Amino acid sequence: MADFLLIYRNTPAASAAAFGTPEMAQQNMQRWISWMRELESQGHLKDGGQPLEPGGKMVQGRSKAITDGPYAESKDLIGGYSIISATDAAHAAELAKGCPTLDGDGSVEVRPVGSMAL
Repeated sequence: MADFLLIYRNTPAASAAAFGTPEMAQQNMQRWISWMRELESQGHLKDGGQPLEPGGKMVQGRSKAITDGPYAESKDLIGGYSIISATDAAHAAELAKGCPTLDGDGSVEVRPVGSMAL
């Protein structure tokens, strides 16, 4: 088994729609909890991760310039992440198909986690 980072992306409009009312937010959260529990029960969930708040800072380039970001007008926003274990990238992508963010205009980026000897 290898580790894979799942990065949850969504458009600002789709994200707002998913949490538009308290009832919608509760339903959406229940779908996430169910999916995470399913991954966990199958032995695939290594780290459930955390949601990411909007905003933050960007540090860029050799000048190490610091600016506000990411911006709400961005095409897509990263909403959070998780780390799963899967046999390979294709298996990880299949597991990602259950993600509730896909019920709207969202996407899940699947990235293999490498190792680095220190």
